[in-house]
Amino acid sequence: MKKLIYWLIPALLIATVHAADVTDITIPELKTAIAAKQVVLLDANGSESWQKGHIAGAINFEADSAKLATLLPKDKTALIVAYCGGPKCVAYKAAATAAQKLGYTNVKHLPDGIKGWVKAGEPVEK
Repeated sequence: MKKLIYWLIPALLIATVHAADVTDITIPELKTAIAAKQVVLLDANGSESWQKGHIAGAINFEADSAKLATLLPKDKTALIVAYCGGPKCVAYKAAATAAQKLGYTNVKHLPDGIKGWVKAGEPVEK
């Protein structure tokens, strides 16, 4: 057990540090990317929240993380945006890190999350 912990802690720290490299994207910037069909969205709020409402076309990260490689575009420079609940939520880090581990280099974070999206009057898909 101690050996497992010895290897697990550094791995988690590396994943956290890696996700820290993710830059933010604003709602207007995201709307532009969506309109141009130049973004893939990763909703990291969990399946229950995803079913209640998510940004149109967003991948349910909780349900689809095991097959993420098949759902993301072949172009590793494609824009991938991870989001969760709002500014204080850190669940997006798991989705962002997963995309980065698959080799994606243009991964961003929507800090406003789904709450900010809805507050801005933007539509959600159920």
